[in-house]
Order: sequence, then C-alpha cells, then structure tokens
Amino acid sequence: MTRLLAAALAALLPAQGSAQDLAQIVADEVDIVAERDTLVARGNVEAFHEGTRLTAETITYDRAAGRLTIAGPILITTPEGEVFTAETAEIDPDLEAGLLRGARLILDRQLQLAARRVDRTGTGLTALTQTAATSCRVCGDGPPLWEIRAGRVVHDEAARQLHFEDATFRLRGLPILWLPYMRLPDPTLKRAAGLLVPQILSSDQLGIGLSLPYFIPLGPSRDLTVTPFLSTRARTLGLDYRQAFRRGWVGVDATLSRDDDTGGDLRYGLFAEGAFALPRDVMLDFDLEAVSDPAYLLDYDISDRDRLDSRLRLYRLRDDGYFLGRLTYYESLREGEDSDSLPPLVGRAERQRIIRDLPMGGRLRLEADADALVRQEGATGLPPRDVARAGLGADWLASTVAGPGLLLEGQARVDLDAYAIHDDPDYDATALRARQAGALRLRWPLMRHEAGGATQLLEPVASLAYAGVQGDDVPNEDALLVEFDEANLLALDRLPGEDREVEGWHGALGLGWSRIVPEGWSATLTAGRVLRRDPAPAAGAELGGTASDWLLAGGVQLEEGLRVGGRVSFDDGLGLSAAEARLGWDAAWIDLSGAYVRIEPDAEENRPERVSEISFEADVAIGQRWSLNGGARYDIASDSPLRAEIGVGWRNECVTVDLSAARRYTETEDADASTSFGLSVNLAGFSAGRPARPVTRSCDG
Repeated sequence: MTRLLAAALAALLPAQGSAQDLAQIVADEVDIVAERDTLVARGNVEAFHEGTRLTAETITYDRAAGRLTIAGPILITTPEGEVFTAETAEIDPDLEAGLLRGARLILDRQLQLAARRVDRTGTGLTALTQTAATSCRVCGDGPPLWEIRAGRVVHDEAARQLHFEDATFRLRGLPILWLPYMRLPDPTLKRAAGLLVPQILSSDQLGIGLSLPYFIPLGPSRDLTVTPFLSTRARTLGLDYRQAFRRGWVGVDATLSRDDDTGGDLRYGLFAEGAFALPRDVMLDFDLEAVSDPAYLLDYDISDRDRLDSRLRLYRLRDDGYFLGRLTYYESLREGEDSDSLPPLVGRAERQRIIRDLPMGGRLRLEADADALVRQEGATGLPPRDVARAGLGADWLASTVAGPGLLLEGQARVDLDAYAIHDDPDYDATALRARQAGALRLRWPLMRHEAGGATQLLEPVASLAYAGVQGDDVPNEDALLVEFDEANLLALDRLPGEDREVEGWHGALGLGWSRIVPEGWSATLTAGRVLRRDPAPAAGAELGGTASDWLLAGGVQLEEGLRVGGRVSFDDGLGLSAAEARLGWDAAWIDLSGAYVRIEPDAEENRPERVSEISFEADVAIGQRWSLNGGARYDIASDSPLRAEIGVGWRNECVTVDLSAARRYTETEDADASTSFGLSVNLAGFSAGRPARPVTRSCDG
C-alpha cells in the first residue's frame, strides 16, 4: 500500500503551534477522525522528532489528551544513543516524556535494563520500575550469567549515572549481594567517581590480599586513583594522581606500605613524571624515582629495576640544531653497590647548530657541551673522584657522486676539551686536551628491480680514517660500554663518550644487502670489519687489536607480521665475543616477542664474567573467549631461571576474568625469591570503550 505522510498534525491542533513542533509520522495507513480529534496510523508506523525515531505497529494521537498511545512491538532510538523497546506506551507528541510498559532500555549497545514500566519525564530523568540490568545475552527463560535486580532504577541522562534502589546482585539467578542503594556510571561516561576492577592477590611476601582501586575525578583535567591493598601480612595505600595543563601534564604514583617482615616500619615508593611546553619551542620534562629501601620494589612486585634515575631535562629541537640541559641523580638498588660511588649526580649541557649551503659544500655542525659528575665516596679501593668537562667542537661532512654511481663522503672533526678533576691523585687538577679526526668513505650502491615489484640493493662500503689526541691524560668516565654494530661500522668514532678516542689510522670494509617489497617478505644483511695500523687495546674486546671482530647483522620480516633479527661478532677462529637475536610476531591471534643476548667477559668494560640470557613474552588468543599470556627470563650463563609468569583470561560479552601466576627466582640479602597469584573479574557495561577483540553474543553455551 502507498505510504502516507502526516507531516501536518497542526491541522488537528491549531491552538498548539506549528507542525514543526510536532512529530512527523509515516505509516501504511493514516485515518483522521475529525469529530473525535484523533489520528490513527497503522502498519509499519515511524515517527520522527528532533533526532528521536519511533517505530511501532499502531499510533493513536488524541488531541484532547495531547498524548500518543502506541501499540507494539515498539522501538525508540534517541540522539544520545539510547534504545527503548516496549509492548505499549503513552507519550507526548515530541517523543520525550511518557510511560512505557513491558519496556527494555539499551545503553551504548552494551547494557540492557528490562523493566515492568519506564517513566520518561522529559527533563533528562528516566525511572524504571522492577528492573533487571545486565550486559549478558539473555537466552530463553533462563537467567543471564550475572544481573542486578532492583526495585527502582533512575537514569540521569545529563550526569550519565544509574541510581539503583533495593538492588541485588545475582549469578545465574542466585542472590549474592544486596545493597539498599548504589550508583554506577552508564557505559557512555568516560570519567566517573567509583570503584574500578578489584583484584585478589597472593604472594609469599605479602600473603593473601584484596586490592580495591577507587577513581576520583577532580575536575575536567585532574583525577586521583586511591588503591588500598589489605593482605594477611601487609597494608598498602596506592595514590595515582594525574593532571593535564594547557601546555603540559604531571603524573605522580606513590605507594605507602607497612608489613610484618619489617616490623611495621613505613615503606614507600615514589614515581613522578611530567612534561611542559615552554615559550620559544622549549620543552621541560622531569622524572622522579625514590624508594624507602632496596627490596621494596621486589617485595611488592612493582618492578625488578636495580637502579633508579631521577632526571630534570630542558631541551629545544629545531631544523638547524638543538640545545639540551640535563641533571640526573642515580640510586643503586644492587647488592654490594653503593649509590655514592656510581657517581650519583651527573649533569650535562650541550648546544649544537648545523650550517648548510656552505660555499665549499656539505654541512658544518658546531657544538659546545659540558658535563660534570659528583661522587660522595669512591668505590672499593678508588678515590671519590669528581670530574667536570667543557668542550668545543666542529664537524664537517660532504658527499659527491662520481663515476659509475660511486658515492664519496668526506668528514673532518676537531674538538677542544678542558677538564677539572678533584679528589684523585692519579690525575692533575686541570687538564687540556685537543682531538682531531678525519675520514673518507666510499659507497657503491647497486640496485636491481624484480618483476614482482621488489627492489634489491647491494652496497659495498669502505672507509679510511685517522684520529689523534694531544694533551693531558684524563680519567675514562663516559666511554666504558662499547657498542659495535652495523650502525657505527663506518663511524668516525665508535666509542660512546668524550673521554676516550681510538687513535691512529683505521679503516673499515663492509657489504650490505637489502630486499624491499611493498607486499611480501623483506630482509637486510650487513657484514664488515674494522682494520687498524696500530693495536687499540683500550677500545674493548670487539674493537681492540689491529683488527676488530667480524660483524654480521641482519633481519627478515614476513608479510604475516613475523620479524627475526640479530647480530653477532666473532674472531678469525669463529670465537664469539657478542651475539644478539630478536624475534617478534604481531598477528591477529598472537603477539610474541623474544630476545637472546650473549656477551663475553671484557676487563676494559669491567665485565669479569660472561653475560648470557634469553627472554620472551607472548599473548595468544584462543578463539573469541580464551586468551593465554606468559613470559620468562633465563640466565644461561649461571644456568638458573630469573623470572616466569603465566596468565589465563576468559571473557564473553558481559564479563572478563583474568588469572595470573608469577615466580621471581632471584634472591638478594634484602629480598627473597617469591611466588604471586592474581585474580580479577570485570563486568562489562559500566565503562566507556569497547574491547579490542569483540565477542559475538550467542546462546550456544
């Protein structure tokens, strides 16, 4: 039948204003009974008013009463995302206020509230009588997995809050908890005061306890999460404060604890960080870390860090250079290491400017920097040395293409450093030192295009360099840990700091290959070696002697998200000095990462024993409902485990359950090995956002 539009109900209501103030109705059949001032719409009826849409089988409009009487099944959707279903209803013509019987309210497609009647006031309040609320699928006449039964529920649309009166929480229909009143946020509210997901925890150190985090918004830009943790052997209060500013942010995470092992003494951990954008593109950030005792982080399973660093940093980055000022305080938690000998206080300032478009070509980089370190006492057998350094430097780099695609690079660098050294009789109180270095590099990139769109690049490389140092001898404070990898194979200086320079003539030979493809697998491979005229015993095992170890590094990335990479350095007899391997797999059903490292002893780097470890972390989705995660670290050198953890998760459309177990095997004088367990249950429907892996609702069990 032809669908008719009753867009001008004002014909019946001349005294009530224009038709734009009333609902528009579309139906298969519309009858107007003039003597009774009544309009009846039948068959596939739809009514619209200011974004609210109503569908029903029959709508009767009574002018005298100013009401719409509706027969269902009824479906009402509002601009705010609310969805009502009902059997019968009586509402006003603007579809706002009224009464619905046998109704169901659905919020944000998550939480459904079934009620015997629903009263909409038109003022932003909706009252539901004899209500059952759940986000679980209701299958047949059986009870859902969980539900909240209440005598009355009021939904405050403006505050986006649900107020429950005479509420009973049920599991599979069995009453578990009764409360005379409770307030919960509706699923559209992102920030609301209330209890977050509680967690049951158990560990050897703390016993069995319950964690109850409570979120408190302090305005549109501040909030505080208070987390009391009560266990059989400890009492802890966690405070997590966050505040956003117009040009920055601050976060403070503090914990206060008392436990039986320390006789009730107060223990604490404090971690704070923040960042601010200052005028003229200047950035300021800070990081504060402090604990009451070395074992606190391990005992409460907060972190396994063995050194803390508190930092204050000021910097500005621009296309033509940068400046940086940084002050760092270190605190050691390692057994047998004194914080005062690290050194604990280290400061650095540097300014760099890059000048391009020079008359002779290339770019010129000018640098000025200074650093200082302060010790309270020295390590065993060493004086408490304090060192300050200031330096100026210039670095010029230029390149040109010659012959059959040969890329020729030239680099030159000069530095002048002044040192002030205190409390060390082995060095003069002041020292002056000059350094100069230069290098020529040759690259010959050879490219090949495959028929499938992939590109292969083969690049032989070679370099010849010289470095010289004149002046006084200075202590080595910042060039202790040497890295030898594919990134610095052709570098002018491979040592990480300013206090040491590999002197004399040295060169490098290398070969690089890569395959790049828009879709499919890609790979890289680099091999090379550093050669010298004179031995360099102070450069570390990998770089010492007249020839460095051989370096081999590469990686493969597959289209399925699997990545494998690593590097290895070895001598002419194939004896390893260092090896590293990395594995990553990021797919729809798995997130896996693993690493292996092996480093041989090196007296120059103060490493008397071999370091060898393997670790992995994995998160696997088993279907829609189950997930499995775990991780482990194993010390191969000492043939002992360090840490292991495993977790199992189950979820459906309305609940998430996580169970975890972890074991820490390391022991110190202050902290023993421990095992911990955790259990958390989260009910969906009372928080904003949706899960990363949505679960399809079904009644198949």
